[in-house]
Amino acid sequence: MPSALKHPASRATLSDVAREADVSEATVDRVLNKRPGVHARSIARVNEAVHRLSYRPDPAAARLARPHPHRVSFLLPSGTNSFVAMLRQQVGGNRDWMTDHRVTAQTLEVDVFEPKRLASGILALKGQCETAVVMALDHPLVQAAIDELVDMGIGVITLVSDVPKSRRQHFVGIDNVAAGRTAATLVGRFAGRGKGEIGVIVGSLSLRDHAERNFGFSQVMSSEYPSLTVLPPIEGKDDSRLTRELSAKLLAAHPKLVAIYSVGAGNSGISASLKASGRQREIVFVGHELTASARGDLLDGTMDAIINQDAGHEIRSALRLALARLTREPVHADQERIRIDIYLKDNLP
Repeated sequence: MPSALKHPASRATLSDVAREADVSEATVDRVLNKRPGVHARSIARVNEAVHRLSYRPDPAAARLARPHPHRVSFLLPSGTNSFVAMLRQQVGGNRDWMTDHRVTAQTLEVDVFEPKRLASGILALKGQCETAVVMALDHPLVQAAIDELVDMGIGVITLVSDVPKSRRQHFVGIDNVAAGRTAATLVGRFAGRGKGEIGVIVGSLSLRDHAERNFGFSQVMSSEYPSLTVLPPIEGKDDSRLTRELSAKLLAAHPKLVAIYSVGAGNSGISASLKASGRQREIVFVGHELTASARGDLLDGTMDAIINQDAGHEIRSALRLALARLTREPVHADQERIRIDIYLKDNLP
């Protein structure tokens, strides 16, 4: 006769830890959340009790115990960036999940290319949220603003573009140096081993993601495709009207141009210039983010390849990380890693 199943031992509670350490539950809570005002001996007793009891916080209980929903503010770039529009849509698309987990979210916009405005926008989040998710410019004013929020107990997550020297909680985004290297390999192989010039259009080199992509791109082009000359990058501020003007000038000034790498947004402006010039089939065009217009450009042959990051995965990851900070849940790095996807017209989802 098979033996009866054994039920696992019950999970240790906050009360169990307080009783084992001979302190109040409030003291245990302060120690676990690393808040000041607890004597060193009490901290040691609580930590020893946590270890002896194998205590792990119960995330469901933590959510139910909150008197108010956890407030998350997304601070995203203003303007016409199609990928940013996709991020905003994904925030709305996760409302049911947020309701189930007692989370509310608001989406705000600011000019991320102006460090003073962005820093002011970050500081304006004081009192509005417990976690701020920011698409950020890597600038001392922005770093100081992030650190000021952290000093006030507000968690900060950088999204897509990082400020690594700040005290932000997490960065959610792809490995942008690897993305730039990937773009270079695609451009180099599509363009061939002959001579020619490569145009590079960035949003701004002050954006960490754009600077890292440009760095990775230059690394591979200089070492593996020395016959192709990479022109100095042009800043298009992720604006389609501006990138159209800049790419038209680029095409007119460089008859030896064989490829364009679009590091940021504004791909539709570049596409329009290529079509107006009649050179869309002879110039290799590689860019980022699978937007609706990029999909059309892949299908009609104007674009050769798209390097994509999943907007939905990024928003879900940011929300999970925001909640994990509050409930002290473990973070699973594999689950939160954002992949680099490569799309040609032949493998579009």
